[in-house]
Amino acid sequence: MAERITSPQNPYLQHVKKLRAVRKYRYANRAFLADGSKLVEEAIRWGLTPEAILTREGVPFPVPEGVRHIIISDRLMKDVSRMDTPQGVMAVCPMPEQRAPELVPGCLILDGIQDPGNLGTILRTADAFDLPVVLSEGCADPYGEKTVRATMGAVFRTQPCQADRRTILNSLRARQIPLCVTALSPRAQDIRALDLKRYAVVIGSEGQGVCEDFLQAADQEAIIPMSPRCESLNAAAAATIVLWQLFAKG
Repeated sequence: MAERITSPQNPYLQHVKKLRAVRKYRYANRAFLADGSKLVEEAIRWGLTPEAILTREGVPFPVPEGVRHIIISDRLMKDVSRMDTPQGVMAVCPMPEQRAPELVPGCLILDGIQDPGNLGTILRTADAFDLPVVLSEGCADPYGEKTVRATMGAVFRTQPCQADRRTILNSLRARQIPLCVTALSPRAQDIRALDLKRYAVVIGSEGQGVCEDFLQAADQEAIIPMSPRCESLNAAAAATIVLWQLFAKG
């Protein structure tokens, strides 16, 4: 049976707002938010059972049996949601247990991708091509609200893996997987001429590029050819090209 919460000071609403705002709190509680009816539907469709579903008064939503259903006012929904125009449906979802990074030939490693929209787009693209992605230090939180929204549900189908650079490099060496980094350097080869499927490939942030640890460990450097008048690509666009090369030559 649905329950109604009317006070913005309600402890559970405070819990929801903190899940939205604080990364450490999300991981301490192993929970994150899915904001919007489509995302909540995707979570349920792919086997995730929400801890609770919050709906705005007057917004119908088929809450599964056994899931806590909380009805709140439009004012409170706007208070707990970051969306400019909240859809009136939000779920508190359990975070999957962290698993070992899937470091295999043909995987993509993201290094310092800080923009949640870029990260979500990359995860969505990787899910479309069924290719593993590993996040190293400095990346946005894959379970942050903006990232989850940008994945368009991919985060529920393909669990993001996270690991520090040392763990990633040690694992690659142990498995004898060569490392390729995208870089603007004279040594970099045209990405179209490389058999990327042999490598684990690193994409760095737009501002900083690939970190020194990965550059020093790289067996190969690759460049995406483009018009001389263009300096660089958006990180999500560059990752999409790399993912396509990995997929097409798979």
